Amino acid sequence: MLSHDRVWAAIDALAERYSLSASGLARRAGLDSTAFNKSKRLSSDGRPRWPSTESLAKIIEATGASLEEFTGLVEGRSAASVAQHRSAVPLLGFAQAGAGGFFDDAGYPAGQGWDLVELPARATETSYALQVQGDSMLPLYRNGDVLIVEPGAPTRKGDRVVVKTTAGEVMAKVLDRQTVKSIVLVSLNPAHPDRDIPTREIEWMARIVWASQ
Repeated sequence: MLSHDRVWAAIDALAERYSLSASGLARRAGLDSTAFNKSKRLSSDGRPRWPSTESLAKIIEATGASLEEFTGLVEGRSAASVAQHRSAVPLLGFAQAGAGGFFDDAGYPAGQGWDLVELPARATETSYALQVQGDSMLPLYRNGDVLIVEPGAPTRKGDRVVVKTTAGEVMAKVLDRQTVKSIVLVSLNPAHPDRDIPTREIEWMARIVWASQ
């Protein structure tokens, strides 16, 4: 039976699974940091409150969890049971991504012997992971964060993407505009300029679908 306690417990369990506090999970999802505080789980007259469907959708999106994974937590399934729905994908560093010979023409990792990282169920067979190196992507992505990217996934204005140029430069930015002639990228770090890159200089672009922070 669905209950307030089970839904709130699932939110707490989801936060713990991704090494976050309840307030950290709320911030990652773009919500007020107090959204999941204990005090917010009761109305002013002491009755239990439900979290909004919008807030649930945002935390699922922000963590990369699947609806099935969250439902499993609501149902109280064991971590081992839920983990059966997870997968492992290749993990590369940004330095590798910028070097030659590690990707095919479509932007997929080439070859064998990669380190692997476990991902939420939303990862597909073509997903792979890039580990951030350095501080050029602050404040959003820090050194050591893992970005899950999906080559070939449709992109639109506002999406966070990883782009590799023909010169071997790899960058994570926000897609502002894309035409047949160029793509315009907005920098995550205000210390770094926005970019307008001719299409002929783009080797590949992959949408970021999840980030481990």
